[in-house]
Amino acid sequence: MSDHTGSPGFTPTGTIASPHDRRRVVFATVVGTTVEWYDFFIYAFAAATVFAALFFEPMGAEFAQIVSFFTVGVSFLFRPLGAFLAGHYGDKIGRRPMLVITLLLMGVATTLVGLLPTHAVIGVWAPILLIFLRVVQGISAGGEWGGAVLMAVEHAPKPKRGLFGASPQIGVPIGLLLASMMLALMAQIAPGEAFLAWGWRVPFLLSIVLIGVGYWVRRRVSESPVFTEIAERKEESRMPIVQLLRHHLPLVIVAALVFAGNNAVGYMTTGGYMQRYATATPGPIELDTSAVFWVVALSGVTWLISTWFGGWLSDKLGRRNTYILGWVLQLIGVFLLFPLTNIGTVGSLAAALIILTIGLGLTYGPQSALYSELFPASIRFSGVSISYAIGAILGGAFSPMIAQAIFQATGATTGITWYLAGMTVIGLIGTLLLRDRTGIPLGPEHEAEQAKSPIYGLSKA
Repeated sequence: MSDHTGSPGFTPTGTIASPHDRRRVVFATVVGTTVEWYDFFIYAFAAATVFAALFFEPMGAEFAQIVSFFTVGVSFLFRPLGAFLAGHYGDKIGRRPMLVITLLLMGVATTLVGLLPTHAVIGVWAPILLIFLRVVQGISAGGEWGGAVLMAVEHAPKPKRGLFGASPQIGVPIGLLLASMMLALMAQIAPGEAFLAWGWRVPFLLSIVLIGVGYWVRRRVSESPVFTEIAERKEESRMPIVQLLRHHLPLVIVAALVFAGNNAVGYMTTGGYMQRYATATPGPIELDTSAVFWVVALSGVTWLISTWFGGWLSDKLGRRNTYILGWVLQLIGVFLLFPLTNIGTVGSLAAALIILTIGLGLTYGPQSALYSELFPASIRFSGVSISYAIGAILGGAFSPMIAQAIFQATGATTGITWYLAGMTVIGLIGTLLLRDRTGIPLGPEHEAEQAKSPIYGLSKA
């Protein structure tokens, strides 16, 4: 009955999947990750623009901003917890239930941020509750990505895994686009003191509508065929985390370094640093807040396109070759980022961010397929989720805070550029340490070969 050739129309386990079913999966992963990351990014942008004044003002202007960026990063420390929980239960009870749970968790936390009283109203409890809700966001984000990725890749025909895997990836730039547009719109509707008083809350409160849409869409998607076959064979792992760390820890570390190289650079915008740098008053260029948010929204469009293209290209060139090309382009974008931004015009900022997103897309679009092909089926959810979570901590967690600290210490952006270039090179080295396993079978029938090799997925070189 099974056909493991990977011919179009078949899932990796040979289950016939209609074009309608596959489109539904793609749509569900895009919508779900868009909602998740819209929620995640509006927090980062608010941290860059208003949270220092509203929640941390007693600490003093400069230190309050560093602490505000720290709260962006603190959620990353709890991503591994989300990854452990979602990975464990995703490998035991299925991919789909975890996607629904993480979506609801993120939405509730985000909506409550929009309702939170400030320091002026409830004192020290305001920053404490803000950080707590950010931690909940981190747990949700840590579990979200792995489930969305596996639903997309494990439903895909073998020749199109990169393209299908790009669907949850493009949810990130779409989330960036929507978050930037909403904040730009509110900055126009409620400028100045009005934005500080209530305008920033509206994007958080609108999250409840998006969550409803995402929940409805995800409930309609069927379970991953790979997990279904694992369950039918009674081959679910009892302790997937233990097996992963016992047999594949070096692979987890290398895979994490690959993502760290992308994430550190990407969080210059998604973590709110460039927005803060471009709009700060007094500051180096002091651009209009609304205009900067619109520019970031535009860069979200180009990032979306390059991410989708990166997934597609990886099916043609292979995952590793696509990544190598992406790292080179990302490095170029890093070295142009601040020279162009420091020209001090909206157009030069747009050019800097658009160029940067080209390399970011090529080192992000193939990630779903790359990670899915690195780990055995029965521990795959755990493997991709934990690698992703650790990579996020090493990369994007504190990159806005590090950039802010470097700039305040030196008064220049040169140190930031070298920091981002170094992270890009680390990502390149990690890529070179991985085998290119483009198109390998993903089903549980290959479990024995995968599980017994502690360096499965790592290059022999």
